[in-house]
Amino acid sequence: MDKVITTTLLILAGIVCTIFIFNSVVPMVGRSSQAMVSMSDTLDERMKSRVSIMHAADSTDPKTVYIWVKNTGSTSIDSIEESDVFFGKEDEFWRIPYVADAGSDYPRWEYTIENDSEWRSGATLKITITDDADLGSGTYYIKMFIPNGISDEYYFSM
Repeated sequence: MDKVITTTLLILAGIVCTIFIFNSVVPMVGRSSQAMVSMSDTLDERMKSRVSIMHAADSTDPKTVYIWVKNTGSTSIDSIEESDVFFGKEDEFWRIPYVADAGSDYPRWEYTIENDSEWRSGATLKITITDDADLGSGTYYIKMFIPNGISDEYYFSM
């Protein structure tokens, strides 16, 4: 009789341990697979996103410069205003805030989409960078990071 009770208690302990391990491992596997799916989606989005700075030019206003950036990827780019734009002379560039973030401060940038209503594949973005002082002549540098981290850079002279 003692062996039966001992065996029954060991079987119950084994079942409880199995349930405990099952309840611990299954959620971890689920979280891991969700993380892998999320990482895969992010990587897929990054692989389909590409931008190319095509041209830069000064305007008749010596405080303003125009930059044209083409979406050369296969997906639309949303939240353009969350992009990071770095601009300045070759050795002294800085991050330029978007016009809504800059308030009344300069320099700042804004954009228009020239040949579409959204920044879809093949559409061109015209960025206008405005400063409160004349930009002057020299070699300038522009680098744009879209919200998912894809970037392009461009040097030009004014």
